[in-house]
Amino acid sequence: MTELRGFYTLWLREVKRYLRDRTRIVSSFFQPLLWLVVFGLGLGSIVRVAVPGLSYQQLIFPGIIGQTLLFTSMFMGISVIWDRDFGFLKEVLVAPVSRFTLFLGKMIGDSTDALIQGIIVFVLGIVLGIGIDPVTFLAALPVMLLITFGLVSIGLTIASFMGSLESFGAIQSFINLPLFFLSGALFPIPNLPDWLQVAAKVNPMSYGVDALKTIILGGAWQPLQLQPLFVDLAVVGVFDLIMIVIGTWAFTRMK
Repeated sequence: MTELRGFYTLWLREVKRYLRDRTRIVSSFFQPLLWLVVFGLGLGSIVRVAVPGLSYQQLIFPGIIGQTLLFTSMFMGISVIWDRDFGFLKEVLVAPVSRFTLFLGKMIGDSTDALIQGIIVFVLGIVLGIGIDPVTFLAALPVMLLITFGLVSIGLTIASFMGSLESFGAIQSFINLPLFFLSGALFPIPNLPDWLQVAAKVNPMSYGVDALKTIILGGAWQPLQLQPLFVDLAVVGVFDLIMIVIGTWAFTRMK
């Protein structure tokens, strides 16, 4: 019962802290909006779309959702540094709750926040006229949440080793950009040169983006699909488990 209460308390704290930060919620509209408008409409006017029946904006829409999940999830690791600087983390670490529960509470709380950011992108898609039916939206939600688990775990693990916000920001950017640009968010991976395809296929984010494109774009995406949906989800699930184990170990070493 103590473990469950500790997990719920940490989850609720992370969600409440996010929902009370109205500036971050409002600002979260602008980055995906720029990508969808500038890249989707601007660059899309000169880019040959590889998927018949889809505009470039529709093609990158699932990728922009993946980008939002990636950047938000990784940024959430900064909460570990804040909590350590303000002394909250010390109080949590001495609580009669296992480090696994502590990590899981923060991780799922931050994943919930990232999921909300992803939902905001869906709202933007509707506003921009990208056709999204309720069934597609509901089917994408659990996949989006699954993607965030491993990404948040990376952010929390990195933050547990960092001593300052500046160090975390530098490492975060170094990891974020390759994960994003090699994920196939902006272009189909099968159309890339062989050596880039190899790099993309070892990127776990590629399988998350491919799963989102399979669900959101439907049959139009099938010819360029990286893997069947169940393989994408299996790869992302294994990646999540590995990162949760590493993240729990990182929290265990914290004092």
